Amino acid sequence: MIRSDAVIRRSSEPNSPEQFQRWLDLVARPIEFATRDAFAHLPTVKNLNRFVSSQVMQALSDRVYPRAIEAALLQLRGLFLEDQQRLLPEDQQRRLQEAGVLLGVLRKAAHDPAQGWNGPEPVALSEPVIDGTSSRLWWEQPIRFVKGVGPKRTMLLQRFGIETVEDALWTVPWRYEDRSVMTPIGQLVPGVQASICGVIVRSEAKKARSRRLTILDIVVEDSTGRLQAVFFNQSFLEQLFTVGTSIMLTGRVVVGAQGWVAMRMEVAQYEVIGSETEAPLHVGRIVPVYHETKGWTSRQMRGLMKSLLDTHLAESQELLPVPLRARYRLPPIQQAIQDVHFPQFGTDGGQLDRGITPAHRRLAFEELFLLQLALASRQRTMKEEIKQVSFNSKTPLLGKLDRTLPFELTAAQERVNREILSDMTSHKPMNRLVQGDVGSGKTIVAVQAMVLACGSGYQAALMAPTEILAEQHYWTMKGLLEPLGLSVALVRGGGRAAARKTIREQVASGAAQIVIGTHAVIQQGVTFAKLGLAVVDEQHRFGVLQRKTLIEKGYKPDVLVLTATPIPRTLAMTVYGDLDVSVIDQMPPGRKPVRTFLLSGSQRGRAYQILRDELRNGRQAYVVYPLVEESEKTDLQAAMQGAEQLQADELAGFRVGLLHGRMKSEEKERIMASYKNGEIQVLVSTTVVEVGVDVSNATVMMIEHAERFGLAQLHQLRGRVGRSGHQSYCLLMASWVSGGKG
Repeated sequence: MIRSDAVIRRSSEPNSPEQFQRWLDLVARPIEFATRDAFAHLPTVKNLNRFVSSQVMQALSDRVYPRAIEAALLQLRGLFLEDQQRLLPEDQQRRLQEAGVLLGVLRKAAHDPAQGWNGPEPVALSEPVIDGTSSRLWWEQPIRFVKGVGPKRTMLLQRFGIETVEDALWTVPWRYEDRSVMTPIGQLVPGVQASICGVIVRSEAKKARSRRLTILDIVVEDSTGRLQAVFFNQSFLEQLFTVGTSIMLTGRVVVGAQGWVAMRMEVAQYEVIGSETEAPLHVGRIVPVYHETKGWTSRQMRGLMKSLLDTHLAESQELLPVPLRARYRLPPIQQAIQDVHFPQFGTDGGQLDRGITPAHRRLAFEELFLLQLALASRQRTMKEEIKQVSFNSKTPLLGKLDRTLPFELTAAQERVNREILSDMTSHKPMNRLVQGDVGSGKTIVAVQAMVLACGSGYQAALMAPTEILAEQHYWTMKGLLEPLGLSVALVRGGGRAAARKTIREQVASGAAQIVIGTHAVIQQGVTFAKLGLAVVDEQHRFGVLQRKTLIEKGYKPDVLVLTATPIPRTLAMTVYGDLDVSVIDQMPPGRKPVRTFLLSGSQRGRAYQILRDELRNGRQAYVVYPLVEESEKTDLQAAMQGAEQLQADELAGFRVGLLHGRMKSEEKERIMASYKNGEIQVLVSTTVVEVGVDVSNATVMMIEHAERFGLAQLHQLRGRVGRSGHQSYCLLMASWVSGGKG
């Protein structure tokens, strides 16, 4: 049994308090210098956040510390995650003061025998860990510290949501390829993908005339024939592919270019056959195929998964009782994880690709089972909570708001309003999800709840997923609520420090009654005087922690969540099990359904004709380009070129504008204002218009590379049109098409 407070070394160096003290002195030096003489030297200290953060991560990568010390180190790093230039001077000073306190705690702990510095002999990583607590620590180990990963590859893996060993092992392949059947070379068929096994009988490396191209030409032989394979610019293979080496290849077979070898293979995967006891990884088995990104391939992911399984699979903890597993015929967790990543020979390929093998079912069951346990526990806790805010349903502000609205609410909006009012005036905290299609009127329902909160003496906060949506909410609510005597404030993440400071002071004093923003609302330094209602718009964009942080800024306020993503009732009960659900299932009168067309490149002329016809009728249009992280520059360039080309060719004579995420807030506001007042007729944009932009005169949404969007995104984009009585169109431009009008 390994003691839970034992020191587990990541390096062979002695883990002494003296070494740790020297490291503390190094980190403390710039912090203490910046703090000296009432922070007089603070402006001269540059890149402090990067220095402290990297030093702490390096220290954590060298060894595992006693639990109290590791917690303090992580807290120290957390203080310096935000760039110094983005903080107000008082926030910078407060951060340095807190860092000084933590450094004092760490210095004291360095000389405390109770911390285990002089305790039992540290255990090397290669030894098996038996204790459940230690095992769990391994399971939660950051992926950066896994052998062969490091900081650069960590950034790539984070694109897949992989932060820890556990995250990696629960990242399921998106499809599988059966490379387990070996075809004799003599039976290969041109044009067909196959796997072969043979011995290299010829290996020749040469350079092309350009000198920039290296070619490795090999010939593989088995008892039935010979096969040629050529590799370009992979000179490292020359050391692997030597004559006499046994090898497996998978790829498409073509007729050989040289007469003396009848067949050639365009190799997709290769594997050198090692010892007889070593199972192949990339060929000769059912192979998992993972999502890729620039700089990280499925082959690399397989190698990482194999390493993690060999090292950490035994540490996985069985959470489901045997009777429960038996009832649903679920395999043990270790077998499930192993079989999901590297299926056994003979596993049904159709079940694998559909994700319904026993191993897939086990992982899905556990994930949903634990989610339901957590939600049930949370719901029980909330029902036992005593409400700490009290709302007055008789506030005259509600009547004033109703009289100023330029439209009548639908019956569905009235019903949801009654449900929210009932929650807010009950003795239990409100946690309600309002689900409604784009344009169904969720915002005005939220406004009425916020007016009730403000009329009862509280503040209300609304957190939106994008700056554009936050700004739109701000202007909408400013126009509606300031005539009622309510103050509306917009909290920005950027902008001038003085302006941000003024807004924060208004929020902290209670002068700002309605507070709107993006993630800036939950940043350090934003505090509320009396937060009574928290509204989170488009819940699918926010994590649980962000919502939790917003709630913790108030006195356990009521929570209202808005989403336009279509969620089936059973799924809503599963994913939002801690929330009561209201549905706005009625659109305002006079709206026509948006006509949606899926078009290929050859039908582009038809799309432009629809666009021009609408523009000539005085309407407006959007043209949206996708934006993906790994090719942000390329996609931004595509949007810019698209705008120029439309203005010069297909939409010559019409006014075309460009909007993208890299613009400054002021420039975005100017572009959107020009579009709203009709100065811009066609707005070419990246997906920053996905959520919340409301221009009722827009009747065409043209989406380039529609196949690169998810269904929820397409639904949101289509919702930007069809907001008036005019017929609207959504044109999905795809590189391949299997259908037509929808």
